[in-house]
Amino acid sequence: MKIVTFNIRCDYGEDGENNFCFRKPLILEKLRREEPDVICFQEVLPHVAAWLKEALEGYCVAGCGRSETLEDEQMAVAYRKDRLNLIAMETFWLSETPWIPGSRYPRQSVCPRTGTEVLLEDLAAGQVFRLTNVHLDHEFPEARERALAQLLKRPENFRLFPHAPEIIAGDMNAEPDDPEMAALRTAPYQNIAVGMGATYHGFGRADRPCCIDYILTRGFVCERAEKWTDQRDGVYLSDHYPVCAVLRPADGKG
Repeated sequence: MKIVTFNIRCDYGEDGENNFCFRKPLILEKLRREEPDVICFQEVLPHVAAWLKEALEGYCVAGCGRSETLEDEQMAVAYRKDRLNLIAMETFWLSETPWIPGSRYPRQSVCPRTGTEVLLEDLAAGQVFRLTNVHLDHEFPEARERALAQLLKRPENFRLFPHAPEIIAGDMNAEPDDPEMAALRTAPYQNIAVGMGATYHGFGRADRPCCIDYILTRGFVCERAEKWTDQRDGVYLSDHYPVCAVLRPADGKG
């Protein structure tokens, strides 16, 4: 199974030659060539979500906006309809009150943060797995630390297929060695993006490129992983390099 985490960059028309309208052909070409089974998109504005649903033939796109009215950015999960069957989906907010739309931690940026969680049946492998797509706060390490703790605690309350293999993917806005990520270093997850170098590059102009995009796995073996560095005449897929991994179930199924 091929999975990608892809911060697609908010389309506010501020990126010149890398505005979304210029990146769309490159994005579609790459996705059609690679044919990933699951894509975890971050920074998806409503009109971009509509474009993904129209342009990604053969995929279902699940997610909702992070605001109280379910507008603004969403963590969209696109999955192949011919290989994967949706069993359940849940959106929760990274906050002390995860079931209140738009909620935030007390010390956090103005941006609410969500997780989009899907329980999928891999028809090819004959196995169920759980995937959560997230984007942690960009300003406050305390908010990122609390959000990570919230994510790592969630398996205690899984009721449907509680022991299914699990993937957490997305933009954590922190590098693996940052203090707020300490809990991850002792958690039972493998970060397959370790050693890839920078994943955020700011369209090749970042003062400090950094590795902040993650694919965390539990119950999978990673056969290979890479970051997508494609660019054409200075136009990139995004201001982040998407991270791609090919996984197989650790129990040997599939």
